[in-house]
This record gives sequence, C-alpha cells and structure tokens, in this order.
Amino acid sequence: MDKYGLIGYPLGHSFSIGYFNEKFQNEGIDAEYINFEIPNIEDLVEVIDSNPELKGLNVTIPYKEKVMFYLDSISPEARAIGAVNVIRITRKGNKVLLKGFNSDVIGFRQSIEPLLEKCHKKALILGTGGASKAVDHGLRSLGLETVFVSRYERPDTIQYGMITPEVIQEYNVIVNCTPVGMYPHSDECPKLPYEAMNHETLLYDLLYNPDETLFMKKGAEHGATVKNGLEMLLLQAFSSWEFWTDECYK
Repeated sequence: MDKYGLIGYPLGHSFSIGYFNEKFQNEGIDAEYINFEIPNIEDLVEVIDSNPELKGLNVTIPYKEKVMFYLDSISPEARAIGAVNVIRITRKGNKVLLKGFNSDVIGFRQSIEPLLEKCHKKALILGTGGASKAVDHGLRSLGLETVFVSRYERPDTIQYGMITPEVIQEYNVIVNCTPVGMYPHSDECPKLPYEAMNHETLLYDLLYNPDETLFMKKGAEHGATVKNGLEMLLLQAFSSWEFWTDECYK
C-alpha cells in the first residue's frame, strides 16, 4: 500500500488527512494518508527512512522554508516563492530523491482571481511565513502591488500600527496569512481600522475554521467582500495529487 502524509508541528488542525483518505476510499486507491507530527525538521529523514512506501508529503507550518535544504530538486516556481509545501518522493534502488513544489500558490491564485475587480491594484499581506510568500507570488502574478505586514520590525515590511484608514483605502485587498482568529481563538482578529473598509475592500483569510473568522465578519459589516481559505485548500490538495502522481513532474 502506498503512503502519503503531512509533516508539520502541531497538526491538530490538519485538513489533508481527512480529504485524502476519503479520496482514496471513494476512488478505490490502495493508499493511506498519515500525519507525521515532527517537533524538528531534522526528523524528516527518519520519517522517510522508516516509511519505504511513502510516495509524497505535504508540508505545513513551520517547515515550508526549512524543508528546502533537504530536497534534491525544487520546481522553479517554488524556488522563486522560497517555500515548498509538496514533496514528491521517488526511490531508485537504494537512492531516495525528493522534489519540492508549491501548490499553495496554485490554490490561492485560482481561488482569489474571480473576486478581483479593476479597483483592486494593491494588497496587504498579513504575516511573513511560507504561506505569505506563496500569496505574494500569486498576487503579483495577477498584477497587484503587495506589501507585507508584520508585528515586528523587519526589512521590507510595515507594522500594524502604520496601517491607517488611508492605507486601507489604497491597499483594498487584504490577505490574512497568520493564525490569528483560528479556532479555538475565534474571538481574535488582526488589528486593523475595519471602519475604513467599504464595498471595494476584499478580505481573504487563509483560515477556514471557523467558516467566518472575526477578520471576515468585521470587514463584511462595512461592506467588504470576504472569503475563507477552504476552496484554496481543496485546489491545492488537487494540485498536490498531480505533483505526486503525474509522470511529467518526475
């Protein structure tokens, strides 16, 4: 039986295990999907060595950038983004080859594109982790100008205290790539001047639990268009399967 899985820490919120095991059962695929909750990225080597049936992995927080050092090759898009969330595992005799891809950018781009209008030219990206890099790449490929927002002073970022009502009106696409507002902390949201939002504002939250985060709710109260990350997850899971199984990605 083939194995696929997810590496990250912690994995209590994982969407992938339910999605893929249901897919395998429904489509009669002789495979299983396993969560590998590893406290250190160095443990990846043991996961691969002790699971010879492993054909592919998804990668989540906090390893989308760190995992790149363990790969034999990386797709041009994933390298440009600077983050990997899909690994294809190929075994040739005693040799194991790991190839990295990024399906986050595919899922995000396909999910947000139908919501974009002519007024959407600039975007704020909340967070600076691996997912935010894919979001940045996706938005720029769709023609938007982007700025990263961080809680801390970092190069090429602005801080939350710098986001005025005027900034909200200029940067009217806002994507939350942080865990702020995720269950069980559903009563939290990024600190923004929500009162400056209007019908031209687009809020996209990568979170999907709860269905409507406080970030989305507060924006919607002022007329913003809002969307959560569930469709993105479905689209990136579909892309993951292609990366693992399509011969053209060998």
